[in-house]
Amino acid sequence: MGVYDRYVLAPLLNCACGLPLVTEQRRKVVPQASGRVLEVGVGSGLNFGLYDPAKVVSVVGLDPSAALLDYARERAGALPFPVEFVTATGEDNPLPTASIDTVLVTYTLCSIPGVECALEHMRRVLRPGGQLLFCEHAAAPDAGVRRLQGWIEPVWKRLAGGCHLTRDTPLLLERAGFRVEAMESFYVPKVPRFVGFHRIGSAHAA
Repeated sequence: MGVYDRYVLAPLLNCACGLPLVTEQRRKVVPQASGRVLEVGVGSGLNFGLYDPAKVVSVVGLDPSAALLDYARERAGALPFPVEFVTATGEDNPLPTASIDTVLVTYTLCSIPGVECALEHMRRVLRPGGQLLFCEHAAAPDAGVRRLQGWIEPVWKRLAGGCHLTRDTPLLLERAGFRVEAMESFYVPKVPRFVGFHRIGSAHAA
Protein backbone atom coordinates (compact mmCIF):
# COMPACT_ATOMS: atom_id res chain seq x y z
CA MET A 1 0.00 0.00 0.00
CA GLY A 2 1.40 3.37 -1.04
CA VAL A 3 1.81 6.49 1.06
CA TYR A 4 -1.11 8.24 -0.68
CA ASP A 5 -3.46 5.28 -0.13
CA ARG A 6 -2.62 4.89 3.57
CA TYR A 7 -2.21 8.48 4.75
CA VAL A 8 -4.44 10.44 2.35
CA LEU A 9 -6.99 8.22 0.63
CA ALA A 10 -7.95 6.04 3.61
CA PRO A 11 -8.68 8.96 6.00
CA LEU A 12 -10.46 10.81 3.19
CA LEU A 13 -12.70 7.85 2.38
CA ASN A 14 -13.44 7.26 6.05
CA CYS A 15 -14.54 10.89 6.39
CA ALA A 16 -16.42 11.32 3.09
CA CYS A 17 -18.23 7.98 3.26
CA GLY A 18 -19.35 8.74 6.80
CA LEU A 19 -21.12 12.00 5.94
CA PRO A 20 -24.74 12.18 7.15
CA LEU A 21 -26.19 12.22 3.61
CA VAL A 22 -24.26 9.04 2.79
CA THR A 23 -25.19 7.36 6.07
CA GLU A 24 -28.84 8.13 5.33
CA GLN A 25 -28.60 6.06 2.13
CA ARG A 26 -26.83 3.18 3.86
CA ARG A 27 -29.54 3.13 6.50
CA LYS A 28 -32.11 2.21 3.82
CA VAL A 29 -30.51 -1.18 3.18
CA VAL A 30 -28.07 -2.30 5.91
CA PRO A 31 -30.75 -3.18 8.53
CA GLN A 32 -32.19 -5.74 6.09
CA ALA A 33 -29.08 -7.94 6.41
CA SER A 34 -29.62 -11.18 8.29
CA GLY A 35 -27.86 -14.39 9.28
CA ARG A 36 -24.20 -14.72 8.44
CA VAL A 37 -23.31 -11.58 6.49
CA LEU A 38 -20.46 -10.95 4.09
CA GLU A 39 -19.76 -7.26 3.65
CA VAL A 40 -17.64 -6.85 0.52
CA GLY A 41 -15.73 -3.58 0.68
CA VAL A 42 -16.28 -3.24 4.41
CA GLY A 43 -13.80 -0.33 4.39
CA SER A 44 -13.61 1.44 7.73
CA GLY A 45 -16.69 -0.30 9.15
CA LEU A 46 -19.13 2.56 8.67
CA ASN A 47 -22.07 0.15 8.33
CA PHE A 48 -21.48 -1.61 11.64
CA GLY A 49 -23.75 0.64 13.67
CA LEU A 50 -26.58 0.25 11.15
CA TYR A 51 -26.97 -3.53 11.35
CA ASP A 52 -29.98 -4.94 13.22
CA PRO A 53 -28.35 -7.11 15.94
CA ALA A 54 -31.57 -9.09 16.28
CA LYS A 55 -31.13 -10.36 12.70
CA VAL A 56 -27.36 -10.72 12.35
CA VAL A 57 -25.49 -13.81 13.55
CA SER A 58 -22.02 -12.72 12.44
CA VAL A 59 -20.29 -10.52 9.87
CA VAL A 60 -17.32 -11.20 7.63
CA GLY A 61 -15.73 -7.93 6.53
CA LEU A 62 -13.71 -8.24 3.31
CA ASP A 63 -11.51 -5.42 2.02
CA PRO A 64 -8.09 -5.11 0.35
CA SER A 65 -7.13 -1.96 2.31
CA ALA A 66 -5.20 -2.69 5.50
CA ALA A 67 -5.45 0.98 6.46
CA LEU A 68 -9.25 1.03 6.24
CA LEU A 69 -9.50 -2.29 8.09
CA ASP A 70 -7.61 -0.71 11.00
CA TYR A 71 -10.52 1.73 11.38
CA ALA A 72 -13.01 -1.14 11.03
CA ARG A 73 -11.40 -3.22 13.78
CA GLU A 74 -11.75 -0.31 16.19
CA ARG A 75 -15.44 0.09 15.33
CA ALA A 76 -16.08 -3.66 15.66
CA GLY A 77 -14.99 -3.74 19.28
CA ALA A 78 -18.36 -2.66 20.69
CA LEU A 79 -20.60 -4.80 18.47
CA PRO A 80 -22.91 -7.45 19.97
CA PHE A 81 -22.06 -9.98 17.24
CA PRO A 82 -18.71 -11.37 16.08
CA VAL A 83 -16.86 -9.83 13.15
CA GLU A 84 -14.14 -11.58 11.16
CA PHE A 85 -11.88 -9.60 8.84
CA VAL A 86 -10.45 -10.86 5.57
CA THR A 87 -7.83 -8.79 3.76
CA ALA A 88 -8.59 -9.63 0.15
CA THR A 89 -10.13 -8.22 -3.00
CA GLY A 90 -13.61 -9.07 -4.19
CA GLU A 91 -12.05 -10.90 -7.13
CA ASP A 92 -10.06 -13.14 -4.76
CA ASN A 93 -12.86 -13.82 -2.29
CA PRO A 94 -11.68 -16.91 -0.36
CA LEU A 95 -14.91 -17.77 1.47
CA PRO A 96 -16.42 -21.24 0.99
CA THR A 97 -19.22 -21.79 -1.47
CA ALA A 98 -22.77 -21.47 -0.07
CA SER A 99 -21.55 -20.20 3.31
CA ILE A 100 -23.28 -16.80 3.51
CA ASP A 101 -26.89 -15.73 4.04
CA THR A 102 -26.53 -12.06 3.03
CA VAL A 103 -23.96 -10.29 0.89
CA LEU A 104 -23.87 -6.54 1.46
CA VAL A 105 -22.20 -4.01 -0.85
CA THR A 106 -22.43 -0.27 -0.19
CA TYR A 107 -20.45 2.14 -2.36
CA THR A 108 -18.25 -0.78 -3.43
CA LEU A 109 -19.21 -1.99 -6.91
CA CYS A 110 -18.02 1.35 -8.28
CA SER A 111 -14.41 0.74 -7.29
CA ILE A 112 -13.70 -2.99 -7.79
CA PRO A 113 -11.47 -3.35 -10.90
CA GLY A 114 -12.80 -6.78 -11.86
CA VAL A 115 -16.38 -6.17 -10.76
CA GLU A 116 -17.84 -8.99 -12.88
CA CYS A 117 -15.53 -11.55 -11.25
CA ALA A 118 -16.27 -10.15 -7.78
CA LEU A 119 -20.02 -10.45 -8.34
CA GLU A 120 -19.64 -14.04 -9.49
CA HIS A 121 -17.87 -14.80 -6.21
CA MET A 122 -20.65 -13.08 -4.29
CA ARG A 123 -23.20 -15.32 -5.98
CA ARG A 124 -21.01 -18.37 -5.32
CA VAL A 125 -20.75 -17.79 -1.57
CA LEU A 126 -24.49 -17.21 -1.09
CA ARG A 127 -26.53 -20.07 0.28
CA PRO A 128 -29.68 -21.08 -1.65
CA GLY A 129 -32.26 -18.41 -0.97
CA GLY A 130 -29.62 -15.92 0.18
CA GLN A 131 -29.81 -12.26 -0.74
CA LEU A 132 -27.50 -9.55 -2.04
CA LEU A 133 -28.18 -6.05 -0.72
CA PHE A 134 -26.72 -3.05 -2.53
CA CYS A 135 -26.45 0.72 -2.15
CA GLU A 136 -24.43 2.25 -4.98
CA HIS A 137 -24.03 5.47 -6.91
CA ALA A 138 -24.33 4.63 -10.58
CA ALA A 139 -24.60 5.74 -14.18
CA ALA A 140 -27.32 8.39 -14.42
CA PRO A 141 -30.39 7.93 -16.64
CA ASP A 142 -30.14 11.46 -18.04
CA ALA A 143 -27.97 11.85 -21.13
CA GLY A 144 -26.44 15.16 -20.05
CA VAL A 145 -25.44 13.83 -16.65
CA ARG A 146 -24.04 10.65 -18.24
CA ARG A 147 -21.86 12.73 -20.54
CA LEU A 148 -20.59 14.71 -17.56
CA GLN A 149 -19.86 11.46 -15.71
CA GLY A 150 -17.85 10.23 -18.68
CA TRP A 151 -15.81 13.42 -18.85
CA ILE A 152 -15.05 13.47 -15.13
CA GLU A 153 -14.47 9.75 -14.60
CA PRO A 154 -10.80 9.46 -15.71
CA VAL A 155 -9.66 12.08 -13.19
CA TRP A 156 -12.17 10.98 -10.55
CA LYS A 157 -10.83 7.40 -10.61
CA ARG A 158 -7.30 8.58 -9.90
CA LEU A 159 -8.35 10.75 -6.97
CA ALA A 160 -10.99 8.45 -5.47
CA GLY A 161 -9.29 5.07 -5.33
CA GLY A 162 -10.50 3.71 -8.66
CA CYS A 163 -14.13 4.78 -8.22
CA HIS A 164 -16.15 4.66 -11.46
CA LEU A 165 -19.04 7.02 -12.16
CA THR A 166 -20.56 5.19 -15.13
CA ARG A 167 -21.26 1.67 -13.92
CA ASP A 168 -24.78 0.33 -14.50
CA THR A 169 -25.59 -1.51 -11.27
CA PRO A 170 -28.65 -3.54 -12.38
CA LEU A 171 -26.96 -4.57 -15.62
CA LEU A 172 -23.87 -5.75 -13.75
CA LEU A 173 -26.04 -7.78 -11.37
CA GLU A 174 -27.98 -9.34 -14.22
CA ARG A 175 -24.80 -10.33 -16.07
CA ALA A 176 -23.47 -11.99 -12.89
CA GLY A 177 -26.57 -14.17 -12.57
CA PHE A 178 -28.61 -12.12 -10.10
CA ARG A 179 -32.26 -11.15 -10.33
CA VAL A 180 -33.08 -7.76 -8.85
CA GLU A 181 -36.12 -8.15 -6.58
CA ALA A 182 -36.55 -4.57 -5.41
CA MET A 183 -34.75 -1.36 -6.34
CA GLU A 184 -35.08 2.35 -5.63
CA SER A 185 -33.46 4.75 -8.13
CA PHE A 186 -33.05 8.45 -7.38
CA TYR A 187 -30.78 11.48 -7.17
CA VAL A 188 -29.67 12.25 -3.62
CA PRO A 189 -30.58 15.87 -2.79
CA LYS A 190 -27.74 18.32 -2.18
CA VAL A 191 -25.21 16.02 -3.88
CA PRO A 192 -23.64 16.85 -7.28
CA ARG A 193 -25.65 15.01 -9.91
CA PHE A 194 -22.60 13.36 -11.49
CA VAL A 195 -22.15 11.35 -8.29
CA GLY A 196 -25.63 11.65 -6.83
CA PHE A 197 -27.66 9.11 -8.81
CA HIS A 198 -28.22 6.04 -6.61
CA ARG A 199 -29.50 2.49 -6.94
CA ILE A 200 -30.53 0.82 -3.67
CA GLY A 201 -32.16 -2.59 -3.41
CA SER A 202 -31.93 -6.35 -3.13
CA ALA A 203 -31.24 -9.24 -5.48
CA HIS A 204 -31.20 -13.02 -5.46
CA ALA A 205 -29.43 -15.59 -7.58
CA ALA A 206 -31.41 -16.11 -10.77
